[in-house]
Amino acid sequence: MKPLYKTDKFELVHFHRCMNNLDIFNSNYFEWFDDQEISAKNSHGLFPLNHDEYLDIIDDGKTGKILNWAIIVDENIHIGNISLQRIDWVNRSSEFAVVIGEKDYWGKGICTEAAKLLFSHAFAKLNLHRIWSGTAHTNLGMKKVFKKLGMTYEGSFRQAMYLQGRYVDVEEYGILRHEWDEKLAKDAGYKKDN
Repeated sequence: MKPLYKTDKFELVHFHRCMNNLDIFNSNYFEWFDDQEISAKNSHGLFPLNHDEYLDIIDDGKTGKILNWAIIVDENIHIGNISLQRIDWVNRSSEFAVVIGEKDYWGKGICTEAAKLLFSHAFAKLNLHRIWSGTAHTNLGMKKVFKKLGMTYEGSFRQAMYLQGRYVDVEEYGILRHEWDEKLAKDAGYKKDN
């Protein structure tokens, strides 16, 4: 199974192509979405899904509706997924989503580094114009990732998500292709000519 992208920390592999090689059905993958700590600040974990419902979600990756990559460490340990969802081929936009389901890998920068690869792929290879994502106002970790990615706060949906017994705002963030290109240039130490 050849990775799409490889770093010192992890590999990114097409999720639907690696299912059998990773033996996902015997791993913790399906438990991630029912784990209340993992889903504490997102919409997962509300209703348990059965095996067939998970397969339906996975199959969306074969139709062009979702670009879903598995995040792999140590050559064969599946620790999370990163994806473009709701891909709009007319307006050239997509929603960004990520889950690091193996808690031992939280706070190690893997989410941000994987997102940078996904964004570069989305803008340079898929010719997307805009990537957006939303998160609960209380999800400070995800908001830090958005900031590191150069995403702009675009607004809130008031009390749009019910989490842990109360309604919370959902904050929306986005980035345009030219903003991403400018961020990459800045990160590389290039200065924009005026």
